[in-house]
Amino acid sequence: MLEGIELTADELPRVLQLLWGHQEPGRRGPKPGRSISDIGAAAVGIADEQGLSAVSMGVVAKAVGLTTMALYRYVDSKNELYTAMIDAAYGLPPSRRATGGWRRQLEAWSVANRAALLRHPWIVQIPVTEPPLAPNPLRWMERGLRAFAGTKLTEQQKLSSLLLAEVYVRGQVLLSTQLGDTVALDQQSADERWARRLGQLIDPDGFPNVYAAFMSGSLQDEGDFAEEEFQFGLQTVLDGIEARIERIG
Repeated sequence: MLEGIELTADELPRVLQLLWGHQEPGRRGPKPGRSISDIGAAAVGIADEQGLSAVSMGVVAKAVGLTTMALYRYVDSKNELYTAMIDAAYGLPPSRRATGGWRRQLEAWSVANRAALLRHPWIVQIPVTEPPLAPNPLRWMERGLRAFAGTKLTEQQKLSSLLLAEVYVRGQVLLSTQLGDTVALDQQSADERWARRLGQLIDPDGFPNVYAAFMSGSLQDEGDFAEEEFQFGLQTVLDGIEARIERIG
C-alpha cells in the first residue's frame, strides 16, 4: 500500500480490470470468445478508416459481433472505450531499447511516440483526463522514465521532464495533423496561396518581425517541413532538460 493512499479493488473501472487481466468480483464475466483487446482493436480500425467521430458503442459492438448492451459488459462508457482504444493503438514501446545517455534515449522515445501518434492521429483528439493507467501507455511511461536512470534529477523532475517531452510531441502532432486536414491536397499550392494572402495583409510597421520572416522566405515551406520543425523543437526541449541536469551538477 502506498503511504497515505488506501487502495480498494472496486475502485478499478471494468476496462482496466480487463486490460490488466483482473476480474471484478460480483459481476458476470464477458461473453466467451470476446476480449477487451478485440474490442479495442475493432474501435481503432473504425477510427483509422472513418475518424474518431465514427466510433460509437453501437458501431463497435456490431464490428465485434455483439449487441450494444452486451458491449457494456466490457466497458461502462465511451470514455472507457477510449481507454481500450488508446491501449490498442499505442501497443508496446519499441522492443529494442535505445543505447547511449539519457538524451539519446529520450530522443528515441519521443521519435517513436510521434510515430505511434501519426499512425493513429485521432489519439490526440481524445481529452486527457488523468495520467495513464492502461498497460501499454504505462509501459511507454516506464520506458521514458528509464532514460533518466543515473541522472541526479529527482523523481518529480524525471516525471516533469518526460511530461514536457510528451506535451511537445502531442502538440506538434496535433498541429501538423490539423493543418494537414485543412489545407489543399497540393501542399505547395496551399503554401503559396497563404504566402500571397499574408503579403497583402501585413506591413513592416505593424508587423515588423512577421514581415522580416516573410521577406526572408522562412514562412514558405521547403523540403520536409514537418520533420524539420519536429526535430528543431525536440532538440530545443532536450537542450532545456540538459541545462537543468547540468545545473544540478
